[in-house]
Amino acid sequence: MGRSEAGARARVPASRAGAPVALSHEAHGDGPELVLLHGVGLDRRMWDRCLLALAARHRVTLVDLRGHGASPAAAAGVSLAELAADVAALLTGPTHIVGFSLGALVAQRLGLDRPELTASLTLVSSVAGRSEEERAAVARRQELAAQDFGASAWAAVDRWFSPAWRAQDPELARQVLDTLLANDRASYLACYRVFATADTALWRWLPRIAAPTVAVTGERDPGSTPAMSHRLAERIPGARAVIVPGARHLLPLECPQEIADVILTRTGGHAGNQTGSHAGGHIGTAGNQTGTHGSPTGTHPGTPTGQESHRS
Repeated sequence: MGRSEAGARARVPASRAGAPVALSHEAHGDGPELVLLHGVGLDRRMWDRCLLALAARHRVTLVDLRGHGASPAAAAGVSLAELAADVAALLTGPTHIVGFSLGALVAQRLGLDRPELTASLTLVSSVAGRSEEERAAVARRQELAAQDFGASAWAAVDRWFSPAWRAQDPELARQVLDTLLANDRASYLACYRVFATADTALWRWLPRIAAPTVAVTGERDPGSTPAMSHRLAERIPGARAVIVPGARHLLPLECPQEIADVILTRTGGHAGNQTGSHAGGHIGTAGNQTGTHGSPTGTHPGTPTGQESHRS
């Protein structure tokens, strides 16, 4: 999309953040660097079902964002730029960045602030350019989380799991709920504010992202809608949109093979055809819950033979 000359000269506002915090993370596999970022209220274990496929072709680093998992707490007023700077501190060179939901916003900010570290972006279930109605809906969810955290967690699981998927895999729904309920409330609210508001500030700067980008979401995701992925594809130069038929929000858990294929196509690590290579494409068959690991909320998987693991 076109930009005014003044807009093209403008710089993304710099962060006034302090030093990055040291994030808890672990690494698996060998090959080009790839980092996986989770959504608000979740942690790095949400990628467990995709890990074997990705680690077969990449050195995969799974990260707990600030305020999540085993990483330090997030203070009120934490910014998207701070969350991105935390991740950038882990990177030693060009890295394929894959972000889910809040993690997708972090990935976009990384693409703007540290383009030299961003080999590609895969934006999974990302919000973008929310309408007034959509902003009002996420504001109501933010208010519910502040007033009744338990009810907010239950409502999230109800949005994320279709009745059929929940009936087929009730233990997974319980594990996701337990992960949400285990969050430090103050950290969760601080990061949810970022998730609820940061796409508005990002929107102006998206045409400055230079990394090859794909935006992928589920056909039935009510919060990170197909329209949003198409907006990202239109706004980011050269980006593509992929819509997974029948799927909701938790794509790395609901259809891990399809998401691994999208990621590996974007990173150049796919051994097969270029699945989802056209804007607006549809891929795979939604509803595949067959995973490469177990629970996203249980103990972290053991490191396969010959792979490296870091937990800090």
